[in-house]
Amino acid sequence: MATVAAIKAGKTTGAARAQVNQMLPFQWVGTDKRGVKLKGDHVGKSITMVKAELRRQGINVTSIKPKSKPLFGAAGKTVTAREIAVFSRQLATMMAAGIPMVQAFEIVASGQDNPRMKNMLIDVKTSIEGGSSLTESLAKYPVQFDELYRNLVGAGEAAGVLDSVLDTVATYKENLETIKAKIKKALFYPAIVLAVAFLVAAVLLIFVLPTFQTVFKAAGSDLPAFTLMLVNCSDFLIAYWWLVLAVVIGSIVGLVMLKNRSPAFAHLIDRVMLKIPVIGKILHQSAIARFARTLGVTFRAGVPLVEALSAVGGATGSIVYAQATERVREDVSVGHSLQLSMRQTNLFPNMVVQMVSIGEESGALDTMLFKIAEFYEQEVNNAVDTLSTLLEPFIMMIIGVVVGSIVVGMYLPIFKLAATM
Repeated sequence: MATVAAIKAGKTTGAARAQVNQMLPFQWVGTDKRGVKLKGDHVGKSITMVKAELRRQGINVTSIKPKSKPLFGAAGKTVTAREIAVFSRQLATMMAAGIPMVQAFEIVASGQDNPRMKNMLIDVKTSIEGGSSLTESLAKYPVQFDELYRNLVGAGEAAGVLDSVLDTVATYKENLETIKAKIKKALFYPAIVLAVAFLVAAVLLIFVLPTFQTVFKAAGSDLPAFTLMLVNCSDFLIAYWWLVLAVVIGSIVGLVMLKNRSPAFAHLIDRVMLKIPVIGKILHQSAIARFARTLGVTFRAGVPLVEALSAVGGATGSIVYAQATERVREDVSVGHSLQLSMRQTNLFPNMVVQMVSIGEESGALDTMLFKIAEFYEQEVNNAVDTLSTLLEPFIMMIIGVVVGSIVVGMYLPIFKLAATM
């Protein structure tokens, strides 16, 4: 019984401690030393601690209350990679200007519009004030600050060049987000346009064709085979639209879940995507650009090559390249050169392997990797622009064929009636 009581007491104490450590938002109104009225928001553990913090800033608090949560999105939107890049740039600029890290965190956090981002930065600042290193504090948020980010920050802290490393990380993340946006544009633009085309076709079949069907029945003539097929499709969609919608949504959700839960299926999808004409080439170039830039950034920051390779695979955006990077890491860890290990994967073009070889021999591997990244990022930009130009007439042709076929099918009986009159 004593043991049970002790466990309950421990749980109660832990819950109380967690509640005390939780950062809460407050709204306050007060005056400064000149008597000027001020108001604002502040995050803290309690009203007393917030009042004390504001008093240290020369503000006499007249009223303070917990900030009410909005009905929707109370926790704030998800922290994005773009926000992490902006935060890294701001922190690097302030530290380069000589502002202490804790104060820099407080300034950056106060300027955040996303409550979740703001609370995260304040929590990291509190951890640093408690004696933890920046790397250890960031490790509490492994989703927002991945292994690669923490490795780079750790290397910067160890070498005493944290501001320079953070600036490099910000540039790296900005470039990575730019290339991701290009890939999304290449993949989603044709998909969205085609989806709209088939949506228009469904609207014609469900709402427009039945009107013509009434005219066809009143005429009493036999319908052409093509028009009859469209009428049957229209009747099926009207009667079983819910089934068609369920099959489409279920198929999409099922494929996504299967991809997330089955590594073999995800690998298959990734390999098929890499073999699609034009789009596959863009995905190859994008993966190589990410591989080269990520490895170049980590290697220049002083992270050992084997350790750097362990964090590079996930940044390529491709399961095939991630697995190839893991094989490269294993080969390098037993003494093979990087260029030889990359050649064995049969994924990296000869130009890339040769430039890596020259970089290894000359001791300028990071410089060569950056040159590779810049070249392939430009190739991705050009390929996406070319793809958009090439796809536009192809997409318009598909829209014309789908919608035009339905329109022709609807008017065929009218042409037939006119010919018999």
